Amino acid sequence: MGLSQELRSVPNLLSLLRLLLVPVFLWLLLADYLIWALVILALAGASDWLDGVIARKFNQVTELGKVLDPAADRLYIFATLIGLTINGNIPLWLAVVIIARDVMLLLVYPMLATHGYGPLPVHFLGKAGTFALLYALPLLLMADIWPDADFVILPLAWAFAYWGIALYWVAGFIYVNQVRKLLSK
Repeated sequence: MGLSQELRSVPNLLSLLRLLLVPVFLWLLLADYLIWALVILALAGASDWLDGVIARKFNQVTELGKVLDPAADRLYIFATLIGLTINGNIPLWLAVVIIARDVMLLLVYPMLATHGYGPLPVHFLGKAGTFALLYALPLLLMADIWPDADFVILPLAWAFAYWGIALYWVAGFIYVNQVRKLLSK
């Protein structure tokens, strides 16, 4: 399947739409249109799930999709971390710990490319960590929108955040180990 054909697949179009909405989401978040930001974030999460279902069910898994989908996930995580940190909803350490893992991988991936390897397959722990973070961050935003429900929302949000961080880092070390093994062949 050629690149233009891959771009026209429904899952990839959904991923592209998600990518295009990242700056809109961040602007809404920073401009204090929190409910609209939450709506965009929820739609992005739903379309992330939907594009995966469609890709698998209709055999539309593509190399482009394997790059676009996680890129959209990362950008929403980064945008949410940036917005919630600037707005004072989350402590800076949370953003630093999550972003540091991706910086670690950014330093490792060029080594793969220089040896002729593409991106590593996504590990289920990485998916689980991303899943947990994609629940934690909207919940942290919801706590700001509905402060009277903090007693319910915040424990859930922080539970997902801590699990997400742990799984995210474990998966990161697995990826680094995979790179080390590949390059030592």
